[in-house]
Amino acid sequence: MHPKYRADIDGLRAVAVASVVIYHAFPKLLPGGFIGVDIFFVISGFLITTIIMQSHAAGDFSYRDFYARRIRRIFPALMLVLAGVLAFGWYVLLNKEFVELGKQALGGVGFVANFVFWSEAGYFDTAAETKPLLHLWSLGIEEQFYIFWPLLLGLAWRRRWPIVRVLWVLAVVSFLINVTTIHPFRTAAFYSPASRFWELMVGGILACMRLKPAAPSVWRSHVQSVLGVGLIVLGLVMIRSDKAFPGWWALLPTLGAVSCIAAGPTGVLNKYFLSNRAMVWIGLISYPLYLWHWPLLVYARIVKGVGLEPSVGTRLAMVVSSVLLAWLTYRFIERFTRARLGVGMLRTLVGTGAFVAVAGVAVMNGLPARHNSELLQKVTDATVDGDYYSGFSSENFGPYAVNRVGNGARKVLLIGDSHVIEYGPRAEELARTAPERMATTYFFTYGACPAIPNVFAEQNPGCGPARDQWMAMARDPQIDTVVIGSCWNCYFTGDFPLDYVYRENGASLSLTRGDRAGIEPSLKALQAWVTELVKQKKKVYLLLDNALGDDFEPRRMIAGSRLHTLTVVGNSPTAPAPADQVKLNQRLLQIAAASGAEAIDVLGALCKDGQCPRTMPDGAPAYKDHGHLRPAFTRQFATYLDKVFLEEGVQPAAAN
Repeated sequence: MHPKYRADIDGLRAVAVASVVIYHAFPKLLPGGFIGVDIFFVISGFLITTIIMQSHAAGDFSYRDFYARRIRRIFPALMLVLAGVLAFGWYVLLNKEFVELGKQALGGVGFVANFVFWSEAGYFDTAAETKPLLHLWSLGIEEQFYIFWPLLLGLAWRRRWPIVRVLWVLAVVSFLINVTTIHPFRTAAFYSPASRFWELMVGGILACMRLKPAAPSVWRSHVQSVLGVGLIVLGLVMIRSDKAFPGWWALLPTLGAVSCIAAGPTGVLNKYFLSNRAMVWIGLISYPLYLWHWPLLVYARIVKGVGLEPSVGTRLAMVVSSVLLAWLTYRFIERFTRARLGVGMLRTLVGTGAFVAVAGVAVMNGLPARHNSELLQKVTDATVDGDYYSGFSSENFGPYAVNRVGNGARKVLLIGDSHVIEYGPRAEELARTAPERMATTYFFTYGACPAIPNVFAEQNPGCGPARDQWMAMARDPQIDTVVIGSCWNCYFTGDFPLDYVYRENGASLSLTRGDRAGIEPSLKALQAWVTELVKQKKKVYLLLDNALGDDFEPRRMIAGSRLHTLTVVGNSPTAPAPADQVKLNQRLLQIAAASGAEAIDVLGALCKDGQCPRTMPDGAPAYKDHGHLRPAFTRQFATYLDKVFLEEGVQPAAAN
């Protein structure tokens, strides 16, 4: 059985999909637009639960029919989009990018895309804006819900459980998982079904409560309609991508959508706004529109080039194209397949899914893309060369979770952000080639977290607690040597995407915005922290930064058009160290000398006559991106750190 059609729910779908599309194309125009996904979750939970419970009440529910309907609803548009994305990916992507796309496509077919992207998430993960199928994470959440939910409802129906109470308990548990994991495990809270199911469950609870409709109240419907739309608008305006989302913030779109649905078709805004013919039309094509819009925008960015945002006109053209493709998909694919209820169409859809899955496996296992020259391969290999802790073991040092390599009597601790992590491969190489002389070496790091007391960024809430642990471990009497490093250039000379501030005595001074009044007190705080450790009779090294900037970005070595021919340009193997970075380097050398620490001058070790390496001797890039030295480079050439890891006078074996 299907619930009675409601035009206002299609209008609510239109609000959801339009919010997401506008946010992805023009994020500054609608900064909270991504909450449209949460509105979709509520709608799905309501409709699916209504179908299931009405079928149970009529005595004709069938799991086979339920999942057959899901296949007919989801597969036609999804498989078309996946096939199109893979085909265009073969034409424009580089080999490594194409392999990643194959993995994403396979995750999309298997409805586990949320787990795929969760497993990939990390500081060195590929930018979200270049993943053509990233948006399928939400479809994975929904399909996983469709596996669990009918079984639960069927069991509750047969056992005559108080179903609304049971669902409330489960929804509260899921919500609590969401709010308790959002800060310590933000990626998990975003992608995990356990922390997302409550949004679908809330819609399901409303559906169960509506099995016996309450007496109609015109004014109640009007209030619920206005309240629902108001909460959604409030979410669109107030919520930002750098907020702790979903968390408590997700209540705004979730309760807003529930209130709109509860209002019914007679609610004032439901009747005159959501049921408008234009809104209903967008709602009818909302599913294929959601599927098409993101790959088009991502491919526009990829074709434009690394670090370059497509023009407003290009993004607008992609939105218009996605609407056109969505209408064509709805008109000629979805309606065609839905009208054919025989088993033959069902088998065709399942077979199409199997074919796309096989294609994804083939791509994952090395099916070459069109752009696959040896030189291009070297560049793409560099961009995915990110296994900095290979060969390390994860263990606890007292209460602290650290990465360790080596087993020597001397204990060395390296603390800081990703510009400390990048030296893990050199430590692992020395532990392999000179194990009997290698110190016990601990890396205790946190991405985008400067090793400077009192420096914080609201967008990186885990930094402060992590740094407190570093500092406590650095003071531990068991630690003999401490290396303090960070991307100093990011915080003091660069245009870093996070807004870092120095806080002390109630003042909050910015390092990265405006007059950057926080820079000087931050440098003084760094010197005081280094001095404190030196006074504790520890050997302290201040690890200075490597050069960074667009000149060092590997993909800048690629010339030509992805739509035609790509080549690797024969640029100089070096690039100049930016003047402001050289100036900061001199200041950090002074801090090291004044505090009694020994400086590790990376620019002095790598750069000659102001020119710093951007490639290795074989022409392969030395960097992973615009700022991080890649593992293949540091493993072989970061010899300036050997004095930290090895006993004095010991020379390691040559790196392979």
